[in-house]
Amino acid sequence: MDAWMIFFTDRFVWFPAYFVIALALGYLYKRRARLLLPLLGLSVLLSDAISSRVFKPYFARLRPCHDPNLSETLNLVHGCGGQFGFISSHAANAFSLAVFLILVLPPRFWLVKILLIVWAVTVSYTRMYLGVHYPSDVLAGTLLGSLAAWACAKLYQLGVKRWWHSEPAV
Repeated sequence: MDAWMIFFTDRFVWFPAYFVIALALGYLYKRRARLLLPLLGLSVLLSDAISSRVFKPYFARLRPCHDPNLSETLNLVHGCGGQFGFISSHAANAFSLAVFLILVLPPRFWLVKILLIVWAVTVSYTRMYLGVHYPSDVLAGTLLGSLAAWACAKLYQLGVKRWWHSEPAV
């Protein structure tokens, strides 16, 4: 499963997927996309910045692959990444995107919502599989990303009520 784990964690897979999502949202939401897309971006940006610029340097917890007591026992198939791992930025970013869209998409997009959660869980699991994060790193990233998404989704909902209250929803 090494190749699949590397595939799902690779940013060159993420970026095209995010681009397609942004295009689809722009098409579906039309004028509302001018608010939705920046807030989606803000959600991911917040989760990424807080995890990598606040938590990782503050806690300075070594990744499993950098821990001298563990690194010899790990089968590292894709390198190790930066020195510190608490909180997982991959998990935070994936859940930020998924939770934001789950909160703002209408119920008829239930299958898309399921796929988003499966994507976020898969990306998060790959971080443990590849030996670059502890489960607590991933759980904390999941929580951080979900909180950033919730806050930005609330801002989106407030903006819709203020500026597009008379337009029909998507």
